[in-house]
Amino acid sequence: MTYQVTAPLLDACVLGIVAKEDSYGYTLTQKVRELIDISESTLYPVLRRLQKDKYLETYDQPFQGRNRRYYRITDEGKALLEHYRNEWSDYKGKIDTLIG
Repeated sequence: MTYQVTAPLLDACVLGIVAKEDSYGYTLTQKVRELIDISESTLYPVLRRLQKDKYLETYDQPFQGRNRRYYRITDEGKALLEHYRNEWSDYKGKIDTLIG
């Protein structure tokens, strides 16, 4: 991708995915990587920070003899996602005006 993905934009992408359904780290990474070129090592610190800031919460669920850590969006995370959506809409409109 030609354009740089900033931390807030990556946060918005992660929150948007988790808002649709609880996800574990690997599937989150794969969904983001389908559209944005990032590494797993980039995504896990984002998940930890969003959890630390109370935008995501985690729970473990057994799968084939191991535990998977799932991420679920919190009410605070939903509010932040709505803020990001509004900001993105404004930003996108301004850029569309400039570049046609």
